[in-house]
Amino acid sequence: MTDKQNPQQQVNEVAEEKPLISIKTGNKTVDHSITRLSRLVSWFQAIPAVAHFIRAGERFNDRLGSQFGAAITYFSFLSLIPILMVSFAAVGFILASHPDLLTELINKIVSNISDPTLATTLKNTVNTAIQQRTTVGLTGLLIALYSGISWMGNLREAIRAQSRDVWERNPTDKEKIYFKYSRDFISLTGLVLALIITLSLTSVAGAAQALIVSALGLDHIEWLRPAMTVIALSISIFANYLLFLWIFWILPRHKPRKKALFRGTLLAAIGFEIIKFIMTLTLPKLASSPSGAAFGSVLGLMAFFYFFARLTLFCAAWIATAQYPDDKKMPEPGNHSPH
Repeated sequence: MTDKQNPQQQVNEVAEEKPLISIKTGNKTVDHSITRLSRLVSWFQAIPAVAHFIRAGERFNDRLGSQFGAAITYFSFLSLIPILMVSFAAVGFILASHPDLLTELINKIVSNISDPTLATTLKNTVNTAIQQRTTVGLTGLLIALYSGISWMGNLREAIRAQSRDVWERNPTDKEKIYFKYSRDFISLTGLVLALIITLSLTSVAGAAQALIVSALGLDHIEWLRPAMTVIALSISIFANYLLFLWIFWILPRHKPRKKALFRGTLLAAIGFEIIKFIMTLTLPKLASSPSGAAFGSVLGLMAFFYFFARLTLFCAAWIATAQYPDDKKMPEPGNHSPH
């Protein structure tokens, strides 16, 4: 701006300079907002519970938790084939010892299938399954035993990878093959027993509470329904707790601290119940579509195994990264890195 400019030109230049001042002021406001947001994020991350989840997530990712979860899902799905063979053989034994059931099954096949060729094929398949039930059952049992032990071994190694103080496997972690398979067989037997107890507890408790309500004539009381739902949910979470407690206590080589173990097991039990609830809601919708009718059950089963594996490994990492003031055995913060 010079002295020779008239007043109108001076006003125009001042008007042109105002947006520059506004932009500069706006930048300061944005910088201040970013600083406040950064401080808020830092404060949130410093909360002990949040910091614990962050440490667990870092260990889970650094130690290939997603890859281990995919491997466990593959072996879980593969183990179903011999289990189906054993189930098929068991049905064959039942039908062979109960001719009335066999006749009823064949009649339903004939009546429900309009194509005579397909009906004949299915009848021959049922007869073949009955005749070869012993061979199919023994073969399936042996394959199921081998695949189950292998599945348990993979689950054990995945959990140990999350639980070890360092990523690399120590020479002392290597076991002789006969000792390894014996340990995995015992672990598999214990897991099956824990699973049976869990399912039995859930089923018996659910049936018992329904019988008690009916026996007392309290079916018409509306407020009892939410209370019974809460009771059933609590029993189911308790059953899940027993299952995961066995997994996190038996499979790692180094026993975790009890406080971290009990809290991490509760986290896994609640997470597993959420997974079951979500699968209960999504599977019927998935099966209603044409493609879902053909592949929905397979996809749903694989998704269930995958989320179960990821939840188990993440909670194992959560237990391993727990830090408490009275805990002197926890590793240094830098030891959860794979390098």
